[in-house]
Amino acid sequence: MIPAGYTFRNILQHKVTSALTILGISLVVFVFSGSLMLSHGLKATLVATGTDGNVIAIRKSSQTEVMSIVDYEQARILATSPEIARDENDAPFLTNEIYVLIGLKSRSNGDEAQVVVRGVTPNSMKLRPMIKMVEGRMWNDPGSEIIAGSEAAKRFIGCGLGEQVRFGARQWTVVGIFDAGGTGFDSELRCEINQATDAFRRPVYSSVTFRLADTSGFAAFKQKIEDDRRLTLEIKQEKEYYEAQSRYTTTFISIAGSVISIVFSLGAIIGAMITMYAAVANRVKEIGTLRALGFSRFSILTSFLTESMLIALSGGALGVLAAYFLGFFRISTTNWDTFSEIAFNFEMSWAIAISALVFSLLMGIIGGFLPAVRAARLKIIDTLRA
Repeated sequence: MIPAGYTFRNILQHKVTSALTILGISLVVFVFSGSLMLSHGLKATLVATGTDGNVIAIRKSSQTEVMSIVDYEQARILATSPEIARDENDAPFLTNEIYVLIGLKSRSNGDEAQVVVRGVTPNSMKLRPMIKMVEGRMWNDPGSEIIAGSEAAKRFIGCGLGEQVRFGARQWTVVGIFDAGGTGFDSELRCEINQATDAFRRPVYSSVTFRLADTSGFAAFKQKIEDDRRLTLEIKQEKEYYEAQSRYTTTFISIAGSVISIVFSLGAIIGAMITMYAAVANRVKEIGTLRALGFSRFSILTSFLTESMLIALSGGALGVLAAYFLGFFRISTTNWDTFSEIAFNFEMSWAIAISALVFSLLMGIIGGFLPAVRAARLKIIDTLRA
């Protein structure tokens, strides 16, 4: 085999063409990694929104709280289930909630987006311990005061501490800001559930969230609820429920990102191919000398293919490194499962980094294969005469 040092030296001797090819491949890998980080970040945020041990009940086949209706009688029957844990007052450890979307204008560009207003009971925050008040206070006058998630407060006009926002034919004052640990709750507004019922004229719940006394009995309890003809409810583990909400948006982002990356990769492959054809053309005599010294055609092919793969891998590493810094940015988009605005981070993972590097290697193999074959097929006599 040809020594590896020969391959490294050839890359360094053609700095300009190699650098341009590395840059082209790095841009493709950056786009590829960015799209994967986008979908992974959205999914991670929604999964983290659920809490271990919590169970959510919504109307059967409604998929999300947006379309769900749980009437008071169904909620009462559910609350009497002995499988549900009890709180410190020996009451069922659950929260009935109302989920409504309202239109608010963004602080950045004035565009209107759909923001969630969630009517909650006192147990809501106990069931989600990651939610903490960080500014202001809880409402004292629930008929005119609300609290806002940290991302909603930053992004929407009227949602900052002390500001006012109008919905449900009322003017509401934001008296507190809560932090939900980077979960989807950070993008919501919250008010007292009875006030939400009056404001939106909505005499039903959207969901019931509760904790089971024995979490291992979820499957049996789920079967019991589904078999109860009085209830048209579907129950899910809360994490499973929020993970399912990412399905449409993450699938769209992944497919769109992959299509764009594949289109861009054609340019990168052509760039790698041009670089390697130029390397073969400039080193014809070297190839003839190597053949005369006894190196086989396979060794020549392997050496040029390795050179192409190293260039591509360098571009891939550079692209992954650049994409890593996207993780410092927090963005928002519409969750197409709930039609609400949700803020989240680009999120890198080992699986994404490895996928991006494998993608770059494939570009190197495809782009370098034909030039490597040409180099291997050169005849010794022709190369020495060149």
